[in-house]
Amino acid sequence: MKFKTEYLNFKTNSKHEFVNITSQVRQIIEESRVKEGLCLVNTMHISSSIFINDDEDGLHEDFEKWLEHLAPHYPIKQYRHNDTGEDNADAHLKRQIMGREVVIAITKGKLDFGPWEQIFYGEFDGQRNKKVLIKVIGE
Repeated sequence: MKFKTEYLNFKTNSKHEFVNITSQVRQIIEESRVKEGLCLVNTMHISSSIFINDDEDGLHEDFEKWLEHLAPHYPIKQYRHNDTGEDNADAHLKRQIMGREVVIAITKGKLDFGPWEQIFYGEFDGQRNKKVLIKVIGE
């Protein structure tokens, strides 16, 4: 059994951002030399997410609009969490909707993806340091 653990670091330029990390994950899998196994990609912060979907600008705009409809940032006072002096309760909710991690099969040393699938880091309270764990396990 082989194992590889790597971390990606992020500090986005904006408060909300979707970053395609597929190429970095592919590189880590290649370095691991795992031919058959699993890859866990996990955000290590409670106001960001990891998800798989299409890398299409219109879809990303739809995600932003949909998430803002479900968990609007304003008014800040609508959330009990913000009573603590924070202003990011909406970011916690958006993370919950989009997910904490993904697990992807590795087959013949490659991500075993369907058409158009890509891995994204979703940031909902950015402009500060955050980390993503990549864990590859297999033979």
